Amino acid sequence: MQKSFQIKLSDNWRIQSSNKVSEKGSEISTKATISENWFPAVVPSTVLSTLVANKVYENPYFGENLKTIPTEQFKVSWWYTTSFELTKEQSNGFGTLKFDGINYKANVWLNGQLIADASVIDGAFRITSFDVSTNIKSGSNILAIEVIPPQPGDFSIGFVDWNPSPPDGDMGIFRPVTLHLHGGVQIEKPFVQTKVNLETLKEADITVSAELINYSNTAITGDLIGTIGAAVFKKSINLAPKKKELITFDSTEFVGLNFKEPKLWWPINLGNPDLYDLGLKFVAKEEVLDTAQLRFGIRDIQDYWLNEIHRGYKVNGQKVLIKGAGWTDDLLLMDTDESIEAQVKYVKQMNLNCIRLEGFWGKDHKLYDLCDEHGILLMVGWSCHWEHEIHMGVPVNERFGGVYKPEHISHVAQAWEDQVIWLRNHPSIFVWTVASDKVPITELEQKYIDTFAKYDPTRPYLNSTGGVGSDQHVIGSEDVISEISGSSGVKMLGPYAYTAPVYWFTDTKFGGAYGFNTETGPGAQVPQLESLKKMIPQEQLWPMGDAWNYHCGRYEFADLSRFNKAIEEKYGAPKSLEEFDKKAQAMNYELMRPMFEAFQVNKKKSTGIVQWMLNAAWPKMYWQLYDYYLNPTAAFYATQKACLPLSLIYNYGDKHIYAINDHLRSVENLSAHIRVYSIGSEILFEDRVNFTMDPDSSKSILALGELKGLTTTYFVDLRLLDKKGEEIANNFYWLSTKEEVLDYEADLGPFAFHTPSKVYADFTQLNELPKTQLQQSHYFEQDGEQQNIKVELKNNSEHIAFLINLKVVDKKTGELILPIFWEDNFINLLPGEERMVCANFKGTSEAELKVEGWNI
Repeated sequence: MQKSFQIKLSDNWRIQSSNKVSEKGSEISTKATISENWFPAVVPSTVLSTLVANKVYENPYFGENLKTIPTEQFKVSWWYTTSFELTKEQSNGFGTLKFDGINYKANVWLNGQLIADASVIDGAFRITSFDVSTNIKSGSNILAIEVIPPQPGDFSIGFVDWNPSPPDGDMGIFRPVTLHLHGGVQIEKPFVQTKVNLETLKEADITVSAELINYSNTAITGDLIGTIGAAVFKKSINLAPKKKELITFDSTEFVGLNFKEPKLWWPINLGNPDLYDLGLKFVAKEEVLDTAQLRFGIRDIQDYWLNEIHRGYKVNGQKVLIKGAGWTDDLLLMDTDESIEAQVKYVKQMNLNCIRLEGFWGKDHKLYDLCDEHGILLMVGWSCHWEHEIHMGVPVNERFGGVYKPEHISHVAQAWEDQVIWLRNHPSIFVWTVASDKVPITELEQKYIDTFAKYDPTRPYLNSTGGVGSDQHVIGSEDVISEISGSSGVKMLGPYAYTAPVYWFTDTKFGGAYGFNTETGPGAQVPQLESLKKMIPQEQLWPMGDAWNYHCGRYEFADLSRFNKAIEEKYGAPKSLEEFDKKAQAMNYELMRPMFEAFQVNKKKSTGIVQWMLNAAWPKMYWQLYDYYLNPTAAFYATQKACLPLSLIYNYGDKHIYAINDHLRSVENLSAHIRVYSIGSEILFEDRVNFTMDPDSSKSILALGELKGLTTTYFVDLRLLDKKGEEIANNFYWLSTKEEVLDYEADLGPFAFHTPSKVYADFTQLNELPKTQLQQSHYFEQDGEQQNIKVELKNNSEHIAFLINLKVVDKKTGELILPIFWEDNFINLLPGEERMVCANFKGTSEAELKVEGWNI
């Protein structure tokens, strides 16, 4: 008989400000009528997201609406309450009430009784649970939670310079609340460790552990039984009353836990991300008192040192060049499962293999589960939000940030332990990052190390995502060196704003392609026109009004001045919003691609690159590969092109053509077709090169050298062909004889956040490109809940068709259909060239294709 149930308390909640509630928790948790007229809510949620859902505040992300939301109302506590039904049998059993995350403190009442107060539920990242066996009852149960908002100096959820702060500080019950019913013994903290034979990859030892807690007043004897596929393992346990015991199964005792020919978990492009299911149950007297399930992957994570300076990572013994981007949750924590799933698919489409979470993001395990399933590596750890006074609201220690007092060290160390236990079974997490811009104070780092030894010895940790080169004080005034673990072996030296393509190939002091750059990027990535119209009031769209700046970053990143200057210098000053959109996307593409490509080219001296950022917490102009509405910018497709596992790349530094192979196997009988075109589309140079690629390699296959007859703006077209002569990759560059010159001597003050240009490249001849005749045909096909589109394009003119942008809109509404997964976009067609491009998207509405481009 089964006595184990998990009841997620997610629906039928109501919330109200304590300013409008006179009753105490003992009354609210006994009289359902008290909350009848409160705001309907769900959990997880924040207070403000609930008010938005109830249309108290509509369209908060449009224009400057966010500024108008009064913040005084969020300086007092808010009540959350819900009711749930239990049968007599359920109420006679045992129950544990678990809170995965409340921001920031809480008093909890159940059926008139105080279960826990704010001295126990204290901290956004604390995970707490309480025995409510004597508090639950048959029939209706009422739970009432008084949520107390975070104060300056609290270790709360935080956003940094990416966007404005949420007006409510994201106060609320932002992670699940679960009632766990069981038969007296509860299975807690199940954990699977895997050890792969790295010499053969043909066997792996599995160790399974879990804590058993006896909540009853009598001793209980039973069997803890585990299953992984066909492997079954069992131990007989005698648990004393009110006692806890850690139970471990390993391959020395259970031969079935030595897996032969295991299906390993691999990141994208290196193999399949295979997963296994563990089931645990505790059985006493033929009754199942409790169960637990989890998914895990068999894989080995190690770090290594490059030239004893730079840290890199190995998965299953194989070095992996980390190619990632930085994640943020929605500003009001309103992410949906559908949005998260689309974003993980976008990451995979861009050929990225990593997401960096600056913070423990996510309302639940959804993001982590999807990364497990898709083979996306995760960097997980604390945000720099706690390291700077401007974000914490209280003074901090220059070297260690906000955590330096004994009581804070103890608090954060416990929160860290809770998060590690919550997430440690996810194979996608390859490193814990215990600090961002700074290093933890020694006492705190030692507590972290103790937690790893006890709860997760399976993966390395980073003492900081800054480190190498920190003596240059690009970010902060202190060297990022730990007294325990020395340098992190990674770097955070910028840039974060406009930076020319050549920088990534030639810089050897800051953010260029060497070592592991944990956050960097060429600055603003302005959304496409349709998104701009959704976020900026029409009267401010053109010329640009103040709302544009409000939707930029903060501090040094509070406007588009550097981006706009570069557009004007390179492409010519736009005369309309439509022209700005066209030129902004061209620059998005031009600036993003070489960053990733430089790290690909420099595989032998690079170990990782993280674009700052991947996504958007709200509609914004800065740091994103796709925007808040899930509309890709041109930088999205530039990243997709740059991170192809097999490709050809133009090196802006030495002007050579490089071939890249990310695969773990050699690839033979390849050929490159290389052409250089004038602005008038005349061929100025053409060559073919045959070559073979070693596994995981990069090499120069041709030096372009000094070319004759170049126009000020010219094009380089690269085609990679297989042994049958069929095209497997293409790449297309617009270049200038007026080369960009970097200004390393520029005085940017205490924060050297980018390397500006003394001289800009000249692409103004693009404005003279003749119009091209583009022939297109396409068809849609319905495939269940999904539609596919196939587009045939042909350039019927004698001139290059530049940056063709394909869009699909809903025929009735005219709205863009998003998310959408194009196999390529912002494409270029040579004179007479034909190409087929496919995409898929969800939905059954009638759709139509829009074809736009620079010179169509």
